[in-house]
Amino acid sequence: MQFRSYAAIGDSFTEGVGDELPDGVARGWADLVALGLALAARDGDGAASAGGATPFGYANLAIRGRLLGPIIDEQLDAAIALRPDLLSLNGGGNDIMRPKVSVESVADRLAAAAEKAMAAGIHVLLLSGGNPTKHIPLGARIEVRGEQLAAAVRARVPASGTITFVDNWADAELTDLRYWSVDKLHLNSLGHRRVAGNVLTGLGAPVPDWGDEQLELKRPGTIEYWRGFVLPWIGRRLTGRSSGDGREPKRPTLLPVQLA
Repeated sequence: MQFRSYAAIGDSFTEGVGDELPDGVARGWADLVALGLALAARDGDGAASAGGATPFGYANLAIRGRLLGPIIDEQLDAAIALRPDLLSLNGGGNDIMRPKVSVESVADRLAAAAEKAMAAGIHVLLLSGGNPTKHIPLGARIEVRGEQLAAAVRARVPASGTITFVDNWADAELTDLRYWSVDKLHLNSLGHRRVAGNVLTGLGAPVPDWGDEQLELKRPGTIEYWRGFVLPWIGRRLTGRSSGDGREPKRPTLLPVQLA
């Protein structure tokens, strides 16, 4: 499969939180996938690329903190309207962390969103997030829901059609703490690179050498961790706020991917 354009929708996982560049902008796995696909398209063009081949277009409409409902209601139609060759869809991670959730309903909405994009002639990349539950408070409870959601989504992936499913939740290596940022909930740059590799492999595209250096993260102690991450998260839940309030998509239109 060779793509010329790619649009991503989702929450903090797809926005790239945890893989911040020096200027503070989140990069993340979707940006890396766009780069990998752009390189594959260029190499596939061969000599034609020297003659001014069409640049690879990439949009990212994901916003941190979003539940699945707003992802579908606010991002899906906007992404389809861009008419990309490929659309990635991930969501539900924030839903399963709420006190009450219907896992089957979340899976149904994901499947329906994928079907809608496929009906528009777009190849859908449906993917699960990594499993952070080994290291976070209430992790065992959240892991049960995560397993249920991953299984429900797997069961709904059509056996044929223009869809690729990449199951990062089932990637046992990705549960290692070295892939997670200091908040233990979002992937760090190493984790985002691993997900990008999983996705590109699933799409049949070459995986560039991102580098696999060990990150030196200064992790807070237990008290500092709760003060800095857990209690603020609880406070947002109790007051109905989100980390994504007031934020706009970082890349709302298809823009050329810079290869240099």
